Amino acid sequence: MLIDSHAHLDDERFDQDRDEIIRNLNNYGIELVINPGSDIPSSVKAVSLAKEYKNIYAAVGVHPHDVKTMDDTTLELLSSLANNEKVVAIGEIGLDYHYDNSPRDLQKKWFIEQIRLAKKLKLPIIIHEREASQDMYNILKQEADSSLTGVLHCYSGSLEMAREYLKMGFYISFAGPVTFKNSRVSKEVAKNIPLEKMLIETDSPYLSPEPKRGKRNEPLNVRYVAAVIAELRGISFDEVVDATSKNTKKLFFIK
Repeated sequence: MLIDSHAHLDDERFDQDRDEIIRNLNNYGIELVINPGSDIPSSVKAVSLAKEYKNIYAAVGVHPHDVKTMDDTTLELLSSLANNEKVVAIGEIGLDYHYDNSPRDLQKKWFIEQIRLAKKLKLPIIIHEREASQDMYNILKQEADSSLTGVLHCYSGSLEMAREYLKMGFYISFAGPVTFKNSRVSKEVAKNIPLEKMLIETDSPYLSPEPKRGKRNEPLNVRYVAAVIAELRGISFDEVVDATSKNTKKLFFIK
């Protein structure tokens, strides 16, 4: 059974058919989905969905776009939300210098604070990084210890940098872009990192894979990501599914 390790089913684009999609996941060979928050309202909704559906798990966190609104009270709210047994991570958190929707100094400050919250709560982190590779590496290197683990979600960096993150104990996750024809770097990473450190995801409703580009992405499309990785590595689809599902459960302490 496939696992979509990162999908935003709380997004308003699922308002019309969310229940139908979730109830039909098993029919499409999908065992479970992890739904990360991107701010307090979406984190609350992620927890609510996880409570309602057995096959949905939640992560809570504030995305770098929205950290300009954060304060110590926000951290307390995240800590309270994380007490729910269906919350398996702090995320999605990180750095995004492409849009700079929040000042970079605040992005770094609140990324570090949320990492430290995760360590305190003994939870992994789900990491977003865009055009901030050096600062991301520096922060994770600074904070890395035996209590910190997590995943670089929708990884778009180099193989060399991926190997550095693997040394720190992180996992690497691939989404729709690995299926794109021009995604040479992502394909190189997917082909060469250890299978036991790999996750797959959709990042629904964003980043629809080939052949679904231009349409709303859905968890069932995670199979296209698995199929491309199997082809790149010269192994069976089932091997990719089995390995990535085991990896996801191991990282997020899901039995």
